[in-house]
Amino acid sequence: MEKLRKISALLLVGLISVTVMAQEKKMLTLEDVIPGGETYHQFRPENIYGLQWWGDICVKPDMEDIKTIDPRTGKENVIATLEEVNKAITDGEKPYRLSHPLKPLQHFMNVTFPWMDKQIMVFRQSNYIIYYDFGQKKIINLFYLDSKAMNLDFCPENGYAAYTVGNNLFINNKGDDDEIINPVLTDDSADEQGIVYGQAVHRNEFGITKGTFWSPKGTYLAFYRMDQSMVSDYPLVDISQRVALLDNIKYPMAGMISHKVTIGVYNIATGKTVYLRAGDPTDRYFTNIAWSPDESKIYVIELNRDQNHSQLVRYDAGSGERETVLLEETHPKYVEPMYPILFVKGNDKQFIYQSQRNGFNHLYLYDTDGKLVKQLTSGNWLVQNILGFDKDGKNLFFMSTEKSPMESHLYKVNLKSGKRTLITSQAGMHDVLVSASGAYAIDKYSSANIPRVIDIVDTNKGKVMQNLLTAKNPFEEYAMPIIETGTIKAADGVTDLYYRLIKPSDFDSNKKYPAIIYVYGGPHAQMIHNNFNWDARGWDIYMAQKGYIMFTLDNRGSENRGLDFENVTFRHLGVEEGKDQVKGAEFLKSLSYVDGDRIGVHGWSFGGHMTTSLLLRYPELFKVGVAGGPVIDWKYYEIMYGERYMDTPQANPEGYEECNLNNLAKNLKGHLLIIHDDNDHTCVLQHTLSFMKACIEARTYPDLFIYPGHDHNVKGRDRVHLHEKITRYFEDYLK
Repeated sequence: MEKLRKISALLLVGLISVTVMAQEKKMLTLEDVIPGGETYHQFRPENIYGLQWWGDICVKPDMEDIKTIDPRTGKENVIATLEEVNKAITDGEKPYRLSHPLKPLQHFMNVTFPWMDKQIMVFRQSNYIIYYDFGQKKIINLFYLDSKAMNLDFCPENGYAAYTVGNNLFINNKGDDDEIINPVLTDDSADEQGIVYGQAVHRNEFGITKGTFWSPKGTYLAFYRMDQSMVSDYPLVDISQRVALLDNIKYPMAGMISHKVTIGVYNIATGKTVYLRAGDPTDRYFTNIAWSPDESKIYVIELNRDQNHSQLVRYDAGSGERETVLLEETHPKYVEPMYPILFVKGNDKQFIYQSQRNGFNHLYLYDTDGKLVKQLTSGNWLVQNILGFDKDGKNLFFMSTEKSPMESHLYKVNLKSGKRTLITSQAGMHDVLVSASGAYAIDKYSSANIPRVIDIVDTNKGKVMQNLLTAKNPFEEYAMPIIETGTIKAADGVTDLYYRLIKPSDFDSNKKYPAIIYVYGGPHAQMIHNNFNWDARGWDIYMAQKGYIMFTLDNRGSENRGLDFENVTFRHLGVEEGKDQVKGAEFLKSLSYVDGDRIGVHGWSFGGHMTTSLLLRYPELFKVGVAGGPVIDWKYYEIMYGERYMDTPQANPEGYEECNLNNLAKNLKGHLLIIHDDNDHTCVLQHTLSFMKACIEARTYPDLFIYPGHDHNVKGRDRVHLHEKITRYFEDYLK
């Protein structure tokens, strides 16, 4: 009996200790979990920045030195130190006279190794591009860039860099004198004329992220020329001056006149430029530029303004002549080419083409006559991106969602047999870099309970060769919420939708909690992945800590579930998505611990549209909302995105009326806070101001908050203020 009492006492002490430990867990602040917060960096899982391949050798830049890692042995070797490099910068012999000061390097995080057969690294410092030979420990080349240089595009094959200054395009490869800088096209009046050279066009849609494209051997530079002179000016105001300044931007709205794009080809040796003879560029999109291996041809995917008919067109690079249309695709809703063709390594007669023609993005092997050789991948999953070939060009590496729409994995496919092999075995989201020969891969991954792991993987065996990092949980000492995932049926009663549910760390099933739905809901976005903490944002964790149930649902219309899943929203954006979010709210109300009379919603951009729409379309269900940078009326949104999903206002007047939230202003019953940035280039302030006017006329009463000087989201230190503002609104009206 005495022994039993002692055991009971020990158990009681243990239970008390566990309870005390749980009570001693620290609480997170907004400074901890919001980007821009003073302590935010302390709560990011440890990482190794700048990891890259130098051929088949892994390079690990650090603050003080650069190491190489042999994938087979794991042996590390220091190849350069900050002291050595800075000695060469400050005291070493320079290949050219310097007319501008050159400051010491602070770290190696932006160093690249363009040549796998040379001991040369390249980095930008003090407006210079510097070539440093770490074998000889000296600078072997450098050239000066204008302090306003942007859109830098370095070509390893010829050592040149293309870059823009203002709206003009330049190239350079040596020297410090301004005379050595080579203008591709210099037009001092380009800014005034509305002409833009060498920058991304079509408002970065269709996978376009840059405006210059070096040929494989560096003989030519293809570039975009965008004429915006016919596009309406849209007035923004810079209030940082004593007398506010007018800042006009070119903003083509849905149904209005768009810009015109042409593609130039600059010959480095001759200094001459020819333009592809594509015909009248009016109401056309030119996307996904690719070169043939021998540099003689350029391939462009061209799209009509309705975005329902694409053509893969081949041009002669020397003359600019249009040669032939190799492939065409049509769709009753839209075609969205996102990737340029990729020639098979060592084979200038075959290329890889990506298409959603069967409902999911997959890989197709074609010859240069436009004949389909074979479909390489298929199934109800999609290829996310291509990473390259192995040494002999027999296998192609790519990332896909085959295992799960919530995961991303590395596969390879054999071009001859079509055999597909999974390489990354650990569940989660993988971010991969394949080595030059394809023998190895740097695999960064995380999953719900794994903050971050970085491995070097053998791509032939799928075996981990070296573990470079296993990060600790930065929240170990903190009272973390309970995060769950699952599925519910969409409003169609058939489709499974993934959700994430976050409960307070001290969750009590006998209590009734208010709930907040965080929503985005639009194309090309997915909120829930098998990533650390199931991709829960810092603010979601913070609000759960404060006693809210936090919920997110990836509705139909969002990413990685196939074309039919996405385009169900065609011509009435926000409507079907809203029906799915209602199913999410109904699911919340079915939970015994959720107070169904206290459901709020928050989102930004498309999520701001969704937030506003939900409060107006379902005023009895949603009581409080905070909408950031919302689209209110789609006719005020830009052409490329808006017309793809909505058609033009002229062709789809009923859809534009149905989705115009100004028409629903009279329905507002709950508390709605609209937040907008006054310098928003993406979703102009006119959306919010038009809604305020509609509410005044309807005698409804939303709240408004403006962040001066920000563009379509609040960044830096002000982002903490933003989330404190959002938090206070829910605390005032939902808690």
